[in-house]
Amino acid sequence: MEKTISAAEANRGFSEILRGVRDGHSYVVTNHGRPVARIVPAESDDAARDAKKEALLERLRNQPLMNAGRWTREELYEDEP
Repeated sequence: MEKTISAAEANRGFSEILRGVRDGHSYVVTNHGRPVARIVPAESDDAARDAKKEALLERLRNQPLMNAGRWTREELYEDEP
């Protein structure tokens, strides 16, 4: 569950927020009512990153191979007029 807190609250109660994050809670920090930051457990960032990486790799594995032919190094770096 994500709790919304103001920047002032986050500043005053940072130690308490860190304890909450350690226990798995997430916080959205607002400034003048607008969200400016999210404080989440580090493990959840790792899990999300790993899931996105695996989804990308799976998509690449499922794409058909294309035969682009052969080219030379000069052709790769050729400037078009």
